[in-house]
Amino acid sequence: MIVLVVVLAVPFAQSMYFSFTDYNGISDDVRFVGLRNYETVFRDPALLSGLTFTILYAVATTAITTVCAIPLALALNRAFFGRNIVRSVFFFPAIPSIAILGFVWAVILSPLSRGALNALLGFFDAAPIPWLADSTLAQASVVAVGVWTATGWHAVLYLAYLQSIPADYYEVATLDGANAWQRFRYITLPMLTPAITVSTLLLLVGGMNVYALPIALTGGGPGFSTYTITQSIITQGIAQGKYGQAAALSIIFMVMVAVLVLVQIFASARAGRSTK
Repeated sequence: MIVLVVVLAVPFAQSMYFSFTDYNGISDDVRFVGLRNYETVFRDPALLSGLTFTILYAVATTAITTVCAIPLALALNRAFFGRNIVRSVFFFPAIPSIAILGFVWAVILSPLSRGALNALLGFFDAAPIPWLADSTLAQASVVAVGVWTATGWHAVLYLAYLQSIPADYYEVATLDGANAWQRFRYITLPMLTPAITVSTLLLLVGGMNVYALPIALTGGGPGFSTYTITQSIITQGIAQGKYGQAAALSIIFMVMVAVLVLVQIFASARAGRSTK
């Protein structure tokens, strides 16, 4: 309890207090400004972009990773030659630092003609594509790399749950004439509900806290198109000394994460009841 109070409760109370002040992190002359910092958050284009893209990234990576990881886990659960090596290959993107992977993909997706992917397109006489120079393409690129780094890890998570499903269920269903889709719909999917809950919860929370990948890949640009809430908090609070605004944004961020997590848990619980 002492650790929780010191590590969580005290900093939260301080952030809540600073969010209503003009504290700059240096001066002791702190003035109460009411809701002005919260108003600034919803008026500043950079902060709004950070809120918007963070939500987009969290929802998109969660949905796409889940859709990709479950079929991948089903494929990796089959018996075939070199299965363990293939599993390791798909799990590998989860091992290196996400910042390192971001820098590597920045070289691959460089909008210049010497970028790895554009150089390959140039080999086929195709024009360079501004992967990281166009706002929409930059957002899609960050989401795609995020999915690439997460899919293998979450596939292994689903694989662990798949291996815990008794084979007798499938044998009985096959004898009863159930096809592959029916076995997946009525056996695999209900048994994977706890894994889906854990996986999507981790993806949502991780997506809302994303920072290193957009910084390494795009630096938050072009413009503010790939700005994130975490980047905004650090920029406002540390780089610009606007601790009050950063604290207000962090409080909004905490509320958003709490709402998303509660919605996700409620939806997962309801889905679990409907599959029984």
